[in-house]
Amino acid sequence: MKIVNLIENTEGREGIISAHGLSFYIETAKHKILLDLGPSDETLKNAKILGINLKDIDIVILSHGHYDHSGGITPFIKINDKALIYMQQSATKDYYADDGKNATERFRYIGIDKEIKKLSQVRFLNGDKKIDEELELFVIQKRSHELPFANKRLLVMKEKFLENRKLKNKPVEIEFEENDFIRDDFTHEHFLVIHEEGKDILMSGCAHNGILSIMDEYISRYKKEPDVVVSGFHLMKKTDYKKGEIQEIKAIAKELKKYKTKFFTCHCTGVPAYEVMKDIMGDNLEYVHSGEDVIVDL
Repeated sequence: MKIVNLIENTEGREGIISAHGLSFYIETAKHKILLDLGPSDETLKNAKILGINLKDIDIVILSHGHYDHSGGITPFIKINDKALIYMQQSATKDYYADDGKNATERFRYIGIDKEIKKLSQVRFLNGDKKIDEELELFVIQKRSHELPFANKRLLVMKEKFLENRKLKNKPVEIEFEENDFIRDDFTHEHFLVIHEEGKDILMSGCAHNGILSIMDEYISRYKKEPDVVVSGFHLMKKTDYKKGEIQEIKAIAKELKKYKTKFFTCHCTGVPAYEVMKDIMGDNLEYVHSGEDVIVDL
């Protein structure tokens, strides 16, 4: 198996672009896969530098409906219009981030390009999907833990608001209010399980549902821990952490340390949160930067 981080927030391999977003190239015995495609065509540029032929990709998994994981899809299909693209149906909703009352644009659209849902190679899902004996996708049935603090500012537009906007023929550029949105429940997020040579690898984009809830869901389904987890943990902040947030990061790390699983993280975890977790988890946790391989011992 081969897993390469095509793009994420931090510099890794020399000459490889870093950007806020995420994409992994995965090569198994049967498939060549992309989990997410980063924020733009920079993902494709990195793949070329790394010697990865994107024409060979047969499956694309969109982990959830945010722009920083989907922006490379449109340029990708100009190279490869055969690969099937799996996403949850709800990944096409209108997702926003609340950047605060003092921001120039408080409510910022972070959803996918709406043209993506029109693509013929898209396969919409409403829950779990077994692709074959090697690959499976699953969703959270019921979270076992509260959503991590960094998700509080992520929103989805109310369906009623969309209907009213259409009926009133409002322009696209309008001033939103808080009651136009509800908190995102992340039903648009699913998780990839790879079965390879007797090992099980669990991969997620941002773990918006919370890595602890995802681990509990996995164990409930498979009756064992995954051997390897590759995922962002969505603990990043643009401002300094509050005391309670640091305590939450430490608590998550302490729970993850109980597993025999090897964890690789990146992207939305953020380097400061990673360093806090690394102090607790030690060799059980590694950060994978842009252009770097995830070393899976099979």
